[in-house]
Amino acid sequence: EKNTEKENSRVEPPPPPPPPPLLLLLAMGSPPDTSKKAYKIERYNSYIRRISSTKLLNTSSKLLLRATLLVALILVLLFTINYPPFSESGGRALHHRRSFLSYYLSSSSSAAIGGGAWEKQVRHSSTPRRPNGISVLVTGAAGFIGAHCSLALKKRGEGVLGLDNFNSYYDPSLKRARQALLAKHQIFIVEGDLNDGPLLTKLFDVVPFTHVLHLAAQAGVRYAMQNPQSYVASNIAGFVNLLEVAKAMNPQPSIVWASSSSVYGLNTENPFSESHRTDQPASLYAATKKAGEEIAHTYNHIYGLSLTGLRFFTVYGPWGRPDMAYFFFTKDILQGKQIDVYQTQDNKEVARDFTYIDDVVKGCLGALDTAEKSTGSGGRKRGPAQLRLYNLGNTSPVPVGRLVSILEGLLNTKAKKHVIKMPRNGDVPFTHANVSLAYRDFGYKPTTDLATGLRKFVKWYAGYYGIKPTAKKEITLATAGSDDDSN
Repeated sequence: EKNTEKENSRVEPPPPPPPPPLLLLLAMGSPPDTSKKAYKIERYNSYIRRISSTKLLNTSSKLLLRATLLVALILVLLFTINYPPFSESGGRALHHRRSFLSYYLSSSSSAAIGGGAWEKQVRHSSTPRRPNGISVLVTGAAGFIGAHCSLALKKRGEGVLGLDNFNSYYDPSLKRARQALLAKHQIFIVEGDLNDGPLLTKLFDVVPFTHVLHLAAQAGVRYAMQNPQSYVASNIAGFVNLLEVAKAMNPQPSIVWASSSSVYGLNTENPFSESHRTDQPASLYAATKKAGEEIAHTYNHIYGLSLTGLRFFTVYGPWGRPDMAYFFFTKDILQGKQIDVYQTQDNKEVARDFTYIDDVVKGCLGALDTAEKSTGSGGRKRGPAQLRLYNLGNTSPVPVGRLVSILEGLLNTKAKKHVIKMPRNGDVPFTHANVSLAYRDFGYKPTTDLATGLRKFVKWYAGYYGIKPTAKKEITLATAGSDDDSN
């Protein structure tokens, strides 16, 4: 019992203390070595970065190559479109190609619209070089009449700035060639549309134009049956947009603009006088020009804008429009193609009052020189303003058959004529201008007969398209025709 009690009373010794950390570590073994794993991860990341960089470099190189090829293709297409393969019918002299290409490239490298370099060009072109000179915004400056008027104004020391949208109604390369011609005389053409209000406002902000010669329009009688909306957009909406911008200027510019002999429509009184009825247009083109005359009256009455409308009668000459009869007759006769010569429904010859371009230019400049100042400012009329309409014609109607005979002599080639009835497409059979009002107010007096004018046109045509027709020296004029007048 005593022993049992002793055993029961024996106190168990306390457990040994925990081993020191070092011993514990030794007992557990060595810690894992992570340096090798980190090194492998770093090598893998470096490999991934190299792969990514290589892919990025390859992708960038491919994108750059594709972009370069695309730009090159676009330039080739532009050059091809503007300059078809050289031939007698569709080509042009090589120097025209070179001059336009160099001009196009230099223009493409200039600053964007609104930039400092652009404003400098605008101001330089618009600044008169003679004392008391005028500053004129010429819309449609790359057009037929617009280009000739711009050159005439610049040569006498006026400031001239052009505006044109270079649409494709007829061969745009001809408009570009006119642009290059104007550029040689330091006339800058802004490429833009009449319906771009902010652009027009910007132009007037940069230059306080004293005058506007508004010649931009959708021309052509027959085309109106195919694309009527283009006539409304340009001849009506575009004109209104220009007037809206002009009325808000301070001071307001004086405006001379292109109407048309087509407004006389079905009028049978001859010669056509500004006092005759113009409420029976025979085509949509004529209707839009007549609408322009009424719109001009409204802006003159409400806002005090000085407005002068010019009714052009079948304008022709060098740098003319390819859609005009004298132009495509020349081309087709040289190519041996048949030409359609129209007669009226009662078998009478169609006739036109052909007006040579130099005579029309004198009329346009005379209208600008005698245009009075507008009387409004900032959209408010301060007093009565000038409102005028004038015929600019040659006063000598010529049958179409006579026109063809003159061209046959100048080209030394017989035309293959196909005489047909005039289609009911809006053309009128006869035009004849009474210009006594223009003569009274600014001395307008046409001096160029059709034979003389066509000789000058054929000479230009041969040089521009690189052909050499054999022209007869003596051509006499009895009396000739074409389609509508214009820009």
